[in-house]
Amino acid sequence: MNDRIRLYRLRKAGISVVANIARYLVLLAFAYIFIYPFLFMVVNALKYPADWYDPTVQWVPKQLSLESFKVAINVMDYWRALGNTFFYEIFASLLQFCSCAVAAYGLARFNFKGKGFMIALLFMNILIPVTMIIIPSYVNFRYTDFFGILGVAYKLFGYDLRPNLLDTPLVFWLPSLLGVGLKGGLITYIYTKFFSDLPKELEEASWIDGAGPVKTFLFVVVPSSGAVCITTLIFSVIWHWSEYYLPLMLLSDNYPLSVSLAKLPESVELSKVQASLTSGSLNALNMGSALMAGSLLYLIPMLVFYLIMQKRFVTSIATSGIVG
Repeated sequence: MNDRIRLYRLRKAGISVVANIARYLVLLAFAYIFIYPFLFMVVNALKYPADWYDPTVQWVPKQLSLESFKVAINVMDYWRALGNTFFYEIFASLLQFCSCAVAAYGLARFNFKGKGFMIALLFMNILIPVTMIIIPSYVNFRYTDFFGILGVAYKLFGYDLRPNLLDTPLVFWLPSLLGVGLKGGLITYIYTKFFSDLPKELEEASWIDGAGPVKTFLFVVVPSSGAVCITTLIFSVIWHWSEYYLPLMLLSDNYPLSVSLAKLPESVELSKVQASLTSGSLNALNMGSALMAGSLLYLIPMLVFYLIMQKRFVTSIATSGIVG
């Protein structure tokens, strides 16, 4: 009897070990699939130019070189482009993060005339791609008007008072402030669904204590919405960071990193001689190394941001629960 029990336990332990090994192998396979692009960029960015033409060099370069990073930083004007990205895009994402929360709370909690029409406009903002409205947007920013008032003044008096907002941060800030910036409809919808599911008893208790809608939103709703706030902040920042089309269309210079990276091959070809490089390394450098280095420099700030916010996201889920 003891031998049978011992044999059963050994079989059970063996099955458990095999199951664990299989589980880890599957997880490693999926991890490799997701990490492979990043590893590919790192290895190829560090390759010496000669290693690109050596078929024996795959994952371990014979010589390591940081020349591609120097080229990418110089050609992309990296630090200036990084500052432009924060000034134009990241600030716009923060404005949108706040304005969409206010708009979503109004849609989720208050009834007013035209609410259905506003919700329909919200879904139109989600469904219509920005490429379909880029020409009207461009004209609107070129001749900025308010309900056609300045246009009427131009027709009557011949003075064009409509300001030109192109090549200014206002082309990103104004739509975000009004909640209709990049992916603004989707962010508002995420907020709206979360606010609709919050218990109304919390707000009613706040109103009984004398708090108005503004105080209730700031001191009751927002502290109870940590998970959705972190989620929408991550989405908003990453979407604005990755946006390429709008800056290219609405700006003529001072581009953010996304446009600088897209123009990297052209910029390398036009910049054959760089004063900061030695021994003609720019001419000998493989274009692939420069592209991989530029892509890494572009991704690293967002990777750091995501790692920081991921911890806060997990913490917010644990602390924003509502206990009745």
